[in-house]
Amino acid sequence: MCPPDLDNKSRFFWRIGNTPSYTEFPQMHADPVIPYNFPEWKTVMNSWGTLMLETVITVAEMCARGFGLPVDTFTSLMKYGPHLLAPTGSNLARFGKLGTVLAGFHSDLNFLTIHGRARFPGLSVWTREGKRIAVKVAQGCLLLQAGKQFEWLTGGQILAGFHEVIVTEETIQAIDEASKIGRSLWRVSSTMFTHIASDNILQPLGPFSTSETMKKYPSIKAGAQVLAELAAINMCTTLDTDGEPEISAM
Repeated sequence: MCPPDLDNKSRFFWRIGNTPSYTEFPQMHADPVIPYNFPEWKTVMNSWGTLMLETVITVAEMCARGFGLPVDTFTSLMKYGPHLLAPTGSNLARFGKLGTVLAGFHSDLNFLTIHGRARFPGLSVWTREGKRIAVKVAQGCLLLQAGKQFEWLTGGQILAGFHEVIVTEETIQAIDEASKIGRSLWRVSSTMFTHIASDNILQPLGPFSTSETMKKYPSIKAGAQVLAELAAINMCTTLDTDGEPEISAM
């Protein structure tokens, strides 16, 4: 499966949560940009983003309890993380042809990703066994997906989930229905990427720490892991300075 060079989508990143007083990765905690002509932007983004973050915190605590770990095992590592609210849109009036890739096959590099219900279908996920499943999020519900940092901390017990967004037959049907009533053909999804704090160490925790998992998931600062992942997909360059990577936007 070969995704296109660029996804057919637009995305705005907005940082949520408190920033650390010091970090070796200040570029991951830059002040968010506020668009002109949207006076309510900051209030709306912070309000919704905080609710999404609180939901992830609750789920992270539930996961810790389920694994028999202290309830704050994951949330303590998340504190001061570079969490990003990322509303995402694709213009289906332009990119609404059957089979068009809106977000290529991938997994997320962060800890936990949370999604609101998108305006149009098209998201698919893969099980551990490699089975592809079309996602249907019920009204009033949210979808969470594990990212690479969660996989790292659990030594692969939880895997970063592969997923993609493409225009399917169901998408085409929804486009037709929306067109008949004059509704916008922009597919909008409310996505938030939550992270382990950049200066915290990623390594298999507690019962997940074995010689095998430590070899597969060696200790690394979360910020360095993020930069390495971004460099691998050509979203940044890494420059080795005193043993620590830096980011240079491309």
